[in-house]
Amino acid sequence: MTELLTLLSAGQTATGTQANAANPVNMLVMLIPLVLMIVIFYFLIIRPEKKRSKKMKEMLDNLEVADEVVTAGGIIGRVLSVKEDTVLIETGSDRTKIRILKSSIAENRTVHDTQES
Repeated sequence: MTELLTLLSAGQTATGTQANAANPVNMLVMLIPLVLMIVIFYFLIIRPEKKRSKKMKEMLDNLEVADEVVTAGGIIGRVLSVKEDTVLIETGSDRTKIRILKSSIAENRTVHDTQES
């Protein structure tokens, strides 16, 4: 009986040593899918959002007087003046003037020449 217990305990330590030797490999195998998910997440979500944000900031920085803009609320108007963080736009034929934040401009509908002299 004691020999059986000794044999069983020796077998457990032998398999325990093998499990410890394979543990770094198992950890690596478990980390590969996690790393792949992070890479996919970066290329599908984070990178396009950075590009869109950069394009939007460039559009807001290049606003000029007489540009036709659309606000996030759907108001269409022409830019009368541009300040650091606000824009004065004129809407409709009755010449209503509205002061809005630059960040609320969703789109610039005026086509500009992008050629540099």
